[in-house]
Amino acid sequence: MPELPEVEALKDFLTDNLVGHEIVRALPVAISVLKTYDPPLAAMEGREVVAVHRHGKFLDLETADGPRFVTHLARAGWLHWKDRLPDGPPRPGKGPLALRVALETGAGFDLTEAGTQKRLAVYVVRDPLEVPGVARLGPDPLADDFDEARLTALLAKERRQLKGALRDQGLIAGVGNAYSDEILHAARMSPFKLAASLTPEEMHTLYGALRTTLTEAVERSRGVAAGRLKAEKRSGLRVHGRTGESCPVCGDTIREVSFSDSSLQYCPTCQTGGKPLADRRMSRLLK
Repeated sequence: MPELPEVEALKDFLTDNLVGHEIVRALPVAISVLKTYDPPLAAMEGREVVAVHRHGKFLDLETADGPRFVTHLARAGWLHWKDRLPDGPPRPGKGPLALRVALETGAGFDLTEAGTQKRLAVYVVRDPLEVPGVARLGPDPLADDFDEARLTALLAKERRQLKGALRDQGLIAGVGNAYSDEILHAARMSPFKLAASLTPEEMHTLYGALRTTLTEAVERSRGVAAGRLKAEKRSGLRVHGRTGESCPVCGDTIREVSFSDSSLQYCPTCQTGGKPLADRRMSRLLK
């Protein structure tokens, strides 16, 4: 799933390629992608894009005196930029193409989604806060006012494990499964440690790991073309998605804990005092 750094990079890429251009066609291919009907998607046509914004993992295209096009790429969605879109309308079918946006220049982008879950979402709204997922977002961890005191206040009463707290979009916007693994590895903390149990020293360490991990990921992604962002993300990950490989810090074998619809990766030596986590039942041993 694209997370804050990749969506930030997409925002920058689209700012360079969309702003100042007119949307001439906005064509849904998979009807499931559209989550709103008023204004209609056709209301985007004939509008100039004046800005591109990011809200957590949401992209927001602002048009001149018109509606906003807000999208969440979900787990298997992606944006594919094309300097020249194919002639003619796309054909509905069983392929991954969900929606196409064309500019007056002939360029534009496709939104695609692999798999069968179909969670890719597009909202056409007058205000991005009309999107429920945007309205419930917590603060952005890279915002200028997101300091250590704010993180401390957010986690002070959280009786959840750190992994779950960092992934909660209502608590902190933009961090998902991959970067929560990376942040906790950088902080040398167990994913099952209770958020409210952190000492001031541990909070300082976690805050530094959070800001540094995300900032470095954004810098790696900046300037990368949309089509290469997925590969760039993986190249910078130290533990996430690297089960069985050697930890780049200590050399121990990276381990995994699987859940019903996701998994986490961690280094026992760096994060859990050398104790491997067999499953969630062991979380109580590693507070």
